[in-house]
Amino acid sequence: MEDIEAQDDQRGRRRAVLIVMGLLGFLVIAIVLGLRMLGGPQGAAPIPIADVSSARLLGVGSVVGYASEYETHAWLGIPFARPPVGPLRWRAPEPPDGWVETLDALSVGSPCLQLASPLGGIEAEDGEGFGGSEDCLYLNVWAPRAEPENVPVSEDRLPVMVWIHGGGNTIGQGGAAMYDGAMLAGREGVVVVSFNYRLGPLGWFSHPALRASARDALEASGNFGTLDQIRALEWVRENISEFGGDPGNVTIFGESAGGTNVLALMLSDAASGLFHRAIAQSGSTDLFARSVAENPRDAALPGHRHSSEEIVVKLLEEAGLVPDREAARDYAEALPAPDLAELLRSRPGREILNAYRDPEDPSRLDLPRPIRDGVLLPRRDPIEEFRSGRFNHVPLILGSNRDEMKLFFSQDEQHVRRHFGLLYRIRDREDYERRARYHSDLWAVRAVSQPATAIRDSGWEQLFAYRFDWDELPSLLGQDMSVLLGAAHGFELPFLFGTFDLGDPLLSRMLFPDRTRPGRERLSEEMMAYWAEFARTGQPGRGGRSDLPEWLRWSAGVDSAANVLVLDSQADGGIRIAQTNLSRELVIAAVDAESELGQAEKCALFLDLFADRPDWDPEEYLRIGRRGCAEYRPAVSGQSSL
Repeated sequence: MEDIEAQDDQRGRRRAVLIVMGLLGFLVIAIVLGLRMLGGPQGAAPIPIADVSSARLLGVGSVVGYASEYETHAWLGIPFARPPVGPLRWRAPEPPDGWVETLDALSVGSPCLQLASPLGGIEAEDGEGFGGSEDCLYLNVWAPRAEPENVPVSEDRLPVMVWIHGGGNTIGQGGAAMYDGAMLAGREGVVVVSFNYRLGPLGWFSHPALRASARDALEASGNFGTLDQIRALEWVRENISEFGGDPGNVTIFGESAGGTNVLALMLSDAASGLFHRAIAQSGSTDLFARSVAENPRDAALPGHRHSSEEIVVKLLEEAGLVPDREAARDYAEALPAPDLAELLRSRPGREILNAYRDPEDPSRLDLPRPIRDGVLLPRRDPIEEFRSGRFNHVPLILGSNRDEMKLFFSQDEQHVRRHFGLLYRIRDREDYERRARYHSDLWAVRAVSQPATAIRDSGWEQLFAYRFDWDELPSLLGQDMSVLLGAAHGFELPFLFGTFDLGDPLLSRMLFPDRTRPGRERLSEEMMAYWAEFARTGQPGRGGRSDLPEWLRWSAGVDSAANVLVLDSQADGGIRIAQTNLSRELVIAAVDAESELGQAEKCALFLDLFADRPDWDPEEYLRIGRRGCAEYRPAVSGQSSL
């Protein structure tokens, strides 16, 4: 009887907890709605008023911007290429047409066509979840405020910092609120440029039919998004002096896919001379072979599941032109290359993007990008190119965030339960922390130590590295966000631009409360100082100040630790130099030494860490670590779907 009463009591308590959680959920939703109502009507922000003192005469026409914050002028939505639409789809970008009337550069141009995403800051504009436009090649400029007659000239011209946005090369935009360059430009006396580039399959698509009608070898590369980036840098070289910028002192910097694009540009002969320093934040050297980008899945050298050959077959089937896959392959092979290219260019952009949806996650696109075509980007493995010295020799900063993968784990139902879309609970904290640590360490290997070691081996020593550690996040509804997210992927960006704007006002207020303002604003100022000093001189030094530690070169010798600048608030030790010898082998050894894990669990963890990598070798799995995993063979071959 007592057991029955105890069980009833337990059930009652569980019901009470559920009721309380439900009430909390409704309360949070009410708060969200209330805060958004207080924030004013949702929709486009008011367009600023043109400031005549910002009028500038470019080679293609005059532009006028507006007086922005921090004593800067801003010019938004300037076209740097002709719209890549119709017959110009999958063509190298062309210089923009000129204009007669003064261009009011007061609002950002349309983002490039993509799947809507909160991370990309793009809202769905149709029932299929797409936003943006193919007419999207626009850029933005911020510069210290100056009357036309006082724009810096000659030796007084300012360093230029060109931002390349991230988003997996499938989402994002240069004009996102998070990337507002006013504070960086105004406080540090630099000119900041951001721009859009074609995304997803409209930015990276390599197919023989397009190559046959390409106007030159660069256009035949299939790397149209990379060509857009080069075209933006050409625009900077041609026009930035009108804004007071020095075309002979250009720093490219980018995060995530933007960091990968920075490293790709370092490997591109076509970009040589267009930039003079580079900063790759949480990037990688993950570029895809042309065979992966083009070949069918069943070829002798198998291609990506969304290779161009597979996509052509899928588009022909979905257009109703053929009854099945085999007929589609025969139709595509029989069609003359010019006709197939014209057919592909005639399909709606949304239809093309739809064909690339990830079967496991339809909210993202899955495709090979960028592509090692052998002309624009090297055919050989990028690490080998760096090691052999075949790259643009400019000073380079490489960096990553301590908890990169927590951003993605926090949205994964395997690791985190979500109630009402707002209440987060980690399922197994020990497992969460372990997996996040090892995945984030491997990210640091790909983003920092692997390319840095290869570049150092070539004899180039102008290398600097950082790790972003700031994690002073609040607890929200019982979940410690410093544990859930910590120093997650992309969390250095609000500090670098000083905006603390994640694209959602409510989320920004929740993650960056007033009590953390003094510490994070100080760290933000220090980071901007280092980045800008590097842009000025090619040496981050002490950020042009006397109160900051000197940022030492990477300069690791064989079998020795390398210098890394740790970026953190004063409350957690402040900015400091640390040493690291982090490597892929070290991560494997650390997993192998996990005393609480059995061999089957270690092998499962090895698969989780490595099996989805482009460089995955199933044979290595059999002998990985001290014991190997031959007795724990995965159900599939392990070939990456990336």
